[in-house]
Amino acid sequence: MVPDPMLPISYVVADKRQELGDTWTLELEPAGGDGVGKFRPGQFSMLYAFGAGEAPISVSGGGGAGERLGHTVRAVGAATSALCSIEPGSQVGVRGPFGNSWPLAEAEGGDVIVVAGGIGLAPLRLAINHLVANRDSYRAVSLLYGARSPDEMLFFGELQGWRESGIDVKYTVDTAPGDWGARVGLVTKLIPVAAFEGPRTTAMVCGPEVMMRFVSQGLQDRGVPLDNMHVSLERNMKCAIGHCGHCQLAHRFVCKDGPVFPVGRIGTLLGVREL
Repeated sequence: MVPDPMLPISYVVADKRQELGDTWTLELEPAGGDGVGKFRPGQFSMLYAFGAGEAPISVSGGGGAGERLGHTVRAVGAATSALCSIEPGSQVGVRGPFGNSWPLAEAEGGDVIVVAGGIGLAPLRLAINHLVANRDSYRAVSLLYGARSPDEMLFFGELQGWRESGIDVKYTVDTAPGDWGARVGLVTKLIPVAAFEGPRTTAMVCGPEVMMRFVSQGLQDRGVPLDNMHVSLERNMKCAIGHCGHCQLAHRFVCKDGPVFPVGRIGTLLGVREL
């Protein structure tokens, strides 16, 4: 039976680890029986902290049939702060899967560039793991990651592992102490030195919208077609099925029509500040 998308299913917090000062990853297992359906990279759940509220969170780990669900959550409001304070053994509500996914199948046979900023690496983690596991299906694969400081780099240990698995990983920070031996500067500065051929490249981008605007322009300058650039948008989703209108973006709904969009479809909207 397909779960009612409006009814949360109880999951147990099986494990919890702190990633950054304000960010935790929760590993969830169904409290009893079957859980929600299988997730594809880029899709999201609505996570419900009982008594506090609900928030849309991308799946950052697991998601397959019979697997745990991993969600990386930053404490920025009442619901997300409550989720981050939950201890293992407690329960949360899960609705999903919702939204569309990264175009991994369509990208096969060509180059792939993944660009992430800050916690925007979390919605891309399943896609990166897929690229690693199916490395022979793609030509050049690059990951460009930017964070505000070394202390705010998400999944830093995994960046090294992805590099060893055949992906060209480059990372940078906006500011750093004197003993930082890696790059300093905006992630857009990495685009000119990344190894890919624009016309045959699929790009997957997630981060602050201002960053995604400039990354899209940088990729276009390298010859990546607008319809081959895909961005994941974040809006104030409430129902996740396109009924409430909270996440409306012009004539589209981010929860139902996204969250992954080709820049060719929303490029003019992406350029409107604070839309």
